[in-house]
Amino acid sequence: MNFIDMLAARWRTDDTLLAVGLDPDPARFPPHLLERPDAIFEFCRSIVDATADLVCAFKPQIAYFASTRAEDALERLVAHIRARHPAVPVILDAKRGDIGSTAEHYAREAFERYRAHAVTLSPYMGFDSIQPYLAYPDRGAFLLCRTSNAGGNDLQMLDAGGERVFERVARLAASTWNTNGQLGLVVGATFPAELARVRALVGDLPLLVPGIGAQGGDVEATVRAGQTSRGVGMVVNSSRAILYAGQGADFAERARGAAQAARDEINRYRLR
Repeated sequence: MNFIDMLAARWRTDDTLLAVGLDPDPARFPPHLLERPDAIFEFCRSIVDATADLVCAFKPQIAYFASTRAEDALERLVAHIRARHPAVPVILDAKRGDIGSTAEHYAREAFERYRAHAVTLSPYMGFDSIQPYLAYPDRGAFLLCRTSNAGGNDLQMLDAGGERVFERVARLAASTWNTNGQLGLVVGATFPAELARVRALVGDLPLLVPGIGAQGGDVEATVRAGQTSRGVGMVVNSSRAILYAGQGADFAERARGAAQAARDEINRYRLR
């Protein structure tokens, strides 16, 4: 089953648009975990097992693992998800953007080393920086389009011959660039007007939407702007608000409660 089909199955059969971002910060771990040599893996594994039935995807952020030399924990984590929760796709949040043989190696890293189902990419070096990922016909890629950070205005809102840069990226992702039918876009929850514009441009293309929870995006405005006419089409990510909902031995149970609340709030505003 390819990435888009896996995602659609989660939307349909599990009734969830929520993704949990896995951004492990040992400084925020419960004290009892810090004594363990595999603390990063154990923290993330516990979150995954507690929330897997509530999510349409998991989104590990590679920098949080790499900065602490825990790439092996990321490999183990994806392997665990694939073995224990095989219906849940993994989106590797790497935001890679390079060309030629370098991009080929980044694609191998995401899809062969880490075995992710999809990856986030920066499209600003053009199609040849995306193409190596499309050589994997069953894997997906989300292209940065209208990001949730304030600095996104520096480039994404510039005029590009009668349309904004982010609009150009959206149109390309929905048409000529989408050669394997597995592309999506990253559009931040903090800009619901632009989110609605992207949805209008791309039809049913999946949108990865960070920015709810700790980043303050409005859930109702986000869902109403980004959902398709069937009430799907979104991967609404929350990371810190779920990961660090609890600081004690019951951190995984507290994370589950936060994830369930987020899923239910998202569902409240979906078209049915």
